[in-house]
Amino acid sequence: MAICEEIAKLSYCNRKKVGALLVNNGNIISFGYNGTPYGFCNDCEDNEGNTLDTVMHAESNAILKCAEQGRSTNGSTLYITMSPCISCAKLIIQAKIKKVVYKELYRSASAIHLLEQSNIEIVKYENCKDLL
Repeated sequence: MAICEEIAKLSYCNRKKVGALLVNNGNIISFGYNGTPYGFCNDCEDNEGNTLDTVMHAESNAILKCAEQGRSTNGSTLYITMSPCISCAKLIIQAKIKKVVYKELYRSASAIHLLEQSNIEIVKYENCKDLL
């Protein structure tokens, strides 16, 4: 989780910085943080502090990096500083990720319930013992 927190620092978002790490067979296969797509301005919020529609979430960036590089996410574990939203939960399911470890709860637990319905193991990170 410490690596995810360091990755989150790369985000240009002011409201919330989120980091994600994909691990398979003990190896890091990808990482991501919330931000804008390639070629876009790095502004994540409007003048009122609302997140812009162009911002991508950390877990989607990590999954898409694997797709770009031809790496399978099947059976991998996603570590993330904040639990996924519904849209990212659907990506996680389609990517055949088998376990999600998160530190903070996002706005609601509905995505967590969706992942559980898909038999994806969910762990709320409290300390290093959670990962053993």
